[in-house]
This record gives sequence, C-alpha cells and structure tokens, in this order.
Amino acid sequence: MRIAVTGSTGLIGSALVRSLLADGHEVVRLVRHRSRTGPQPDGSTAIGWNPLLGEVDRDGLAGVEAAVHLAGAGVGDRRWTDSYKREIRESRVYGTETLAVALAELKEPPKVLVSASAVGWYGQTGDRVIDEDSPAGDDFLAEVCLEWESAARPAERAGIRVVHPRTGMVLSAAGGAGGRLFPLFKLGLGGRLGSGKQYWSYISLADEVSALRFLLDRDDLSGAFNLTAPEPATNAELTAALGRALGRPTPFPVPEAVLKAVLGELAVEVVGSHRVVPRRLLDAGFRFAHPDLDSAVRAAL
Repeated sequence: MRIAVTGSTGLIGSALVRSLLADGHEVVRLVRHRSRTGPQPDGSTAIGWNPLLGEVDRDGLAGVEAAVHLAGAGVGDRRWTDSYKREIRESRVYGTETLAVALAELKEPPKVLVSASAVGWYGQTGDRVIDEDSPAGDDFLAEVCLEWESAARPAERAGIRVVHPRTGMVLSAAGGAGGRLFPLFKLGLGGRLGSGKQYWSYISLADEVSALRFLLDRDDLSGAFNLTAPEPATNAELTAALGRALGRPTPFPVPEAVLKAVLGELAVEVVGSHRVVPRRLLDAGFRFAHPDLDSAVRAAL
C-alpha cells in the first residue's frame, strides 16, 4: 500500500515509517524543506509541503491509498508564550486542513486519513475515568484539539474514512516526555511532580505504532479512538515504576510552585490529570503488548 505520512521524523512518525517499510509498504513522507525531497536512504520518498501556506505537492500524492497525519509543534518543547501557543494551534489546525483539502481534491482520494489528536481533548478530568463518549474540555489544549479534529472535515466530506487517534503520553527513552524523564531517573534525580496524585494516561511506543496500523487497516473504524494503555497510572506510580526499572531511588519531588515558576502555563498540564481509557480500541479487538505500567516502562528502556 502507498501511504503518505506527515511528521515522519518525530518519535512516533519515525517508528511508524520503519514499521511500514519493514512490511513492504511504500511510504511518501511530506517534508517542509524542498532540499530534502526525492528518494530517501531507507527506501521511502519525500515530497514537499508548506502546511501554513496550504501548499502540497499534489502530483507526489497521486496514488496514495492512505495517509497518517502526525505533524505539529511539540506541546512540551518550549515554555508556553503567547507566540508559541499560537504556533501549537496553527501548526495543527492549518496542517490538518492543508492535507485534508489536498487529499479530497485528488482524482482518486485515499480510503483513509488517520489524523492525530490527543487526550488533551478532554481537558483536566481529575480521577474520573474518561472514554471516547466523554465531553470535550475547555482549556487551551482542549480547544486546540477541537479545532485540530474539525480541520479534517474536508476529507470526510470527500468520502474519506477519517480516524482521530487521541494519544496519551508515549513512553520511550528515545524522545517525548520519557526522553526527558529517563536520564534524570538514571542519575537518581527522579521524583514525583507536584502531588503525584494526577493521572497520566500513557502508552508504549510499540503499542502506539500497532494501534495506528490497526486503525489504518480496519475499514469499519472511524472517529475518535483513545490511544492509551488500559490502566492509567498516577504520576507517583509512574515515578515508582521508573525507579524500580532503573534500580534508582526517586527521592526528589518537585513542588507544584516550582513547576509553575519554571514552566509557566505548561505546568497546568504537568500537574493536571487525565484518566483516559481506550474503550473503543478494546471493543474493536485491539490487543496491547504492554497493557500495564511496568511492562510499558520495561519496553521503553
């Protein structure tokens, strides 16, 4: 199958592309730098696009049977200034709309668009168990996720099956939140953040990739799917699991006031709580390789 992928150099995108290529699929990467277009060393092909300007190499998309849209500015990469919050929003909304419109206008549109979203869609939910039927939140990330998902409507109107994987925290030592936390824990400098009672809905990188491919392949699935392990964990539980896996103490809790001083508004997400479960994914028959915290942490290491 010929599959277009945006965000193909990120943590999830890189792993997904490796998995697709290993199984013999043809991968078309969408890249923003024209100098990087053309055949790639791994056997994929790169075509140009400018998501903020609505530009895509439509000829390069010809024959694409599926698309996975993962591109967007990293939520935790920088402090949330007004300008960076605007970048977070625009990179997701404009990028999704640009791709959805381009796919819809192809002579032969693809059968499916898997367009990324996040558990931030639900806002801060405390210790309540949240599934796909739960309402949207009203904070910054919830508003971004609402616009992000809505931006794929041109593809839906063209008859393309659209799936929104709402991903939680991807556990991996190679990048993302895990890539920042694990080195500290290896040095014995890890500890809970804030009270530690907040729920973090996590997923192993392997399960994330498997779930994305599951959603690509299942013609009967559309709409929102939570990509999180079946057993959400508190920050204190994750801290303990990391300590056990690395054989290190976790003696240094970081008070909420310090997090707010260092991270600004981003601290709301760090100490906030998302107890999200993947009900629709489980109902569809997906099986997690790492359904619990200890196995997910071991896989990440």
